[in-house]
Amino acid sequence: MNYILFDGTVRNALLPFTFTRPVADIRVGILTIREKWEKYLGNTTTTLTEEYLMEKFPMVELEENVMINASFLPNDILAEMVSNLKSNQAIFQNDEVIAFFTNDSQEEVDFDTYEILEFSQECLKIENTWDIFSKNDLAIREDFELITEDRTSQPIPKSVNVISPENIFIEEGATLEFVTLNASTGPIYIGKNTLIMENSAIRGPFALCEGARVKMAAKIYGATTVGPHSVIGGEVSNSVLFGYSNKGHDGFLGNSVLGEWCNIGADSNNSNLKNNYEEVRLWSYETEGFAKTGLQFCGLMMGDHSKCGINTMFNTGTVVGVSANIFGSGFPRNFVPSFSWGGASGFTTYLTKKAFEVAKVVMLRRNIEFTHEDEKILEYIFEETKKFRKE
Repeated sequence: MNYILFDGTVRNALLPFTFTRPVADIRVGILTIREKWEKYLGNTTTTLTEEYLMEKFPMVELEENVMINASFLPNDILAEMVSNLKSNQAIFQNDEVIAFFTNDSQEEVDFDTYEILEFSQECLKIENTWDIFSKNDLAIREDFELITEDRTSQPIPKSVNVISPENIFIEEGATLEFVTLNASTGPIYIGKNTLIMENSAIRGPFALCEGARVKMAAKIYGATTVGPHSVIGGEVSNSVLFGYSNKGHDGFLGNSVLGEWCNIGADSNNSNLKNNYEEVRLWSYETEGFAKTGLQFCGLMMGDHSKCGINTMFNTGTVVGVSANIFGSGFPRNFVPSFSWGGASGFTTYLTKKAFEVAKVVMLRRNIEFTHEDEKILEYIFEETKKFRKE
């Protein structure tokens, strides 16, 4: 069967992260949403997403297809229902479609003509940016079970101070000595070819994905995910780094999400709790205003390719777009538009020519090419977000 993951109604609520990727390629837990579905279904997937992203994330359509709403995270029951879908059947939860069977000759889908299968069980769903960190605890636990089932961990080195070793899984090529791992509060997954430097203290749930590094004497609380080839250090709590991002120095990152190719300068900090303990409001691209999160703890949301200089201070509930460069003293405002250059004293436009030069150098350091497709995507975002930048 041909499976296609589509963005669904939540795409705009997940900006700035979905400026540069489909919903399916958001990382929450250990895996991306796409990787979860592919493991459960035992099959590859393609994507139906925004037109400007489709050259990089193409859709493959065959005669018969199952379309899957990428905001829903799979579990055993849901994946079985999806894999058993037949022609003219659709799976709904309440009024929202989860998956449906279609063919390439259908010009439009009329669910009134479909047999509706109700999914009444619970499953994780990513509907807002803050869900990525607030639901990361459960997502890590589910992915840990999925990835480690019927497998044997590499041995825990003798120098490691460990609590609840049965909840720890170490892949081949991981290096760790003289660190403390406390998995009594949740599982700890240490991926292939990773490095945890000495004197680091880590509490689960925690995921260190392939090629990632933890710097010396880091203090990491669950539920935190360090995506592939990322670097993390200092104090980190309940945060997700998608991949290829660096927060390698002292400073605090809490209840936050960093996209790909981000860099946090030394001794930078974010606030994750308001002084008056009120509910945090976060910038919404849908309403173009600040929306209630229902959360008391909420930190920094930073889109791909954004960076900040040393000693940057981010206020509670700050949203930074794509390819922003932030520096200087004081708190920048709680919403920093894409392609902004500056800080608390004001911003100018970060021109694409300069942004592309930096992206090429940064990505080349990891032996990844900054492609023409990447360039076109960022050019589109630059134009799309122009209205938010004030000169």
